[in-house]
Amino acid sequence: FGSYQGNSRIALESTIRIMKEAGAHAVKLEGGFEIQESIKRILSAGVPVMGHLGLTPQSIYKFGTYNVRAREEEEANKLMEDAQLLEELGCFAIVLEKIPAALTEKVSKALTIPTIGIGGGPAADGQVLVTHDMLGITKDFQPRFIRRYLELFDSMRDAVQHYIDDVKKLQFPNESEQY
Repeated sequence: FGSYQGNSRIALESTIRIMKEAGAHAVKLEGGFEIQESIKRILSAGVPVMGHLGLTPQSIYKFGTYNVRAREEEEANKLMEDAQLLEELGCFAIVLEKIPAALTEKVSKALTIPTIGIGGGPAADGQVLVTHDMLGITKDFQPRFIRRYLELFDSMRDAVQHYIDDVKKLQFPNESEQY
């Protein structure tokens, strides 16, 4: 948080650091009109930018909830304007998170760049889920749009407890697990 909001110079410095230290090939920025100067500066340095609209987790304290975004006409119109602006600025794709399916379809049809949906219905050009959610690593967080393909939480908890028990009983490490 704070790596690109409000100051395009800091946004570029943060981006360069991410590219160098993390080996990133692009950055994803949440927001539209309010971050356009940061997007312009980053793009002018030759770094690809993906936009992110709708529910923007880095801005959760601004909105206060994880509720569906852009249900009302005014917010839906702003999201559409922001999506078109992001495309005009040069973003290569846009994530649309937790917005009504009909709006995802409308935005996707209006743009020539790909849209990636997460909780926005099937009309986006692609879909994404957070790996921890898809694999059931987190137990209590279950928005309606998440499909769990595994339930790893219990298996992970049981494995850690088994490890603790083995250490306490001096069964780990055994002879084959030491040098």
